[in-house]
Amino acid sequence: MKLAKSLLIASAISGLMAISSFAGDDLVKQGEKIFMTKNLGNCLACHAANGKNVDGPGSMGPKLQALQYWPDEALYQKIYDPYTTNPISAMPAFGKNGWLSDSQIKAVVAYLKTIK
Repeated sequence: MKLAKSLLIASAISGLMAISSFAGDDLVKQGEKIFMTKNLGNCLACHAANGKNVDGPGSMGPKLQALQYWPDEALYQKIYDPYTTNPISAMPAFGKNGWLSDSQIKAVVAYLKTIK
């Protein structure tokens, strides 16, 4: 079971190479929609986004800034299962719990990479 999970995560992370900093506008727009939409990612409920025109962000999570410097793999993993790097995180495991698909997480990563 652990091996299967590791292979699934490795496969998803390897797919991140395609989104990198050269992500298309459509992927970024899809990620922004997921970030902002209450019944999708709803990231806005907990996070403010530096340099983005965001109306009424939550303050439970950290303000998102300088994410263009984060490796794609780290951002993906943080959304997929934040408990791997922070076992007491209040952030839900969007991928592990099946709330967001692999392609949706990749879109959110593409959007996050635009946050200065």
